[in-house]
Amino acid sequence: MPLKIPNRTARHLWLSAQGLARPPTGPLDLLSLIRSLGFVQLDSIQVVARAHHHILWSRNQTYREPMLDRLMARERGIFEHFTHDASVLPMDFLPMWERQFRRKRERIMGASWFSTMPDAGGREAIKARIAAEGPLSTHAFDTRVAGKKEMWSRPPHKLALDYMWYAGELATSHRAGFTKVYDLAERVFPRALRETRLPDQEQIDWLCHQALDRLSFGSPGDIQRFWDAVDRSEVSDWIARTPGLIPVEIETAQGDGITALAPADIDARIAALTPPTSRLRILNPFDPVIRDRKRLARLFGFDYRIEMFVPAAKRVWGYYVFPLLEGDRFVGRIEIRADRRADTLTVLNLWPEPGTRWSARRQGKLDAELARLMRFAGVSRLIRDDRTPLQDSLPS
Repeated sequence: MPLKIPNRTARHLWLSAQGLARPPTGPLDLLSLIRSLGFVQLDSIQVVARAHHHILWSRNQTYREPMLDRLMARERGIFEHFTHDASVLPMDFLPMWERQFRRKRERIMGASWFSTMPDAGGREAIKARIAAEGPLSTHAFDTRVAGKKEMWSRPPHKLALDYMWYAGELATSHRAGFTKVYDLAERVFPRALRETRLPDQEQIDWLCHQALDRLSFGSPGDIQRFWDAVDRSEVSDWIARTPGLIPVEIETAQGDGITALAPADIDARIAALTPPTSRLRILNPFDPVIRDRKRLARLFGFDYRIEMFVPAAKRVWGYYVFPLLEGDRFVGRIEIRADRRADTLTVLNLWPEPGTRWSARRQGKLDAELARLMRFAGVSRLIRDDRTPLQDSLPS
């Protein structure tokens, strides 16, 4: 019989595994924080702060944006590559990432949108320039898109840079703003890690094990999607070969039961749980707890989607709306925007979740979080749009 895990316990396990059960205070070890998450997704959009910075700040509010750049560019503690999206990962994960370089190289070579990429000679010429001149961004090259320019068209040199980055021939040296600056992989990746060669099966085993460890429980699909560096068949094979995995039945927010797997120490994890902090958090739409919308809905009953690519007239909420987590519940969503030049954080809209009583105490928690977020964004004035039903007009 599978171990039955009540919904609240499942929520606590997931929040604890993802670093949101503890108060976001205390000393910050940034590399350890990234290692505990596995990776941190990068995103260019800056409504308040870019997603990667916001994700880290949500777990320790002493974090500030220059810290990540320093960890990558100076300390070489992390590297950039592709999980389900562009991400930063601990540098010591590099030997377990070799298969991902290979997978991306093989898939890109067969992709139609890379058909205008320079041939091997052209790519070697780009590498030769980087070798001679030092790290370069796409702005150092001047090839142009031929023919009709589509939304996702890229000039040939950019395709070549991206291909060599995916393949592990180039690496991100640093970023200038959010512009990626490329260098030769051997000048970014430490030699000892670069020359470590692990059997493919060992890499698969590590990726599956580490995914389940960070999930606390999950289906084969959950495990596969975590890094997106293994195929579903490889996950199934790993499950069949791995002793000690615990079958569990997770109670959903809707009261149903879904089957999953958990690590061998799941009983100890449950016994060690303490209630999540009651602090109210403004989370980023790309936060690891938010990213898997199906898992989010199953565990929390919170139906959420990012609407930035939805035409404005068809949006239910807004362009960039932040979920509000309080304890182990999502209690609402808020639309806010920071303008660093104007020194302002503007609250555009606030929507409590259906059935959520928006008391003065809860509003006080939100006000405190907004004040903390303002310090993080480096702004000092809070503006509340007249359309926003805050404090005095919300249900008491």
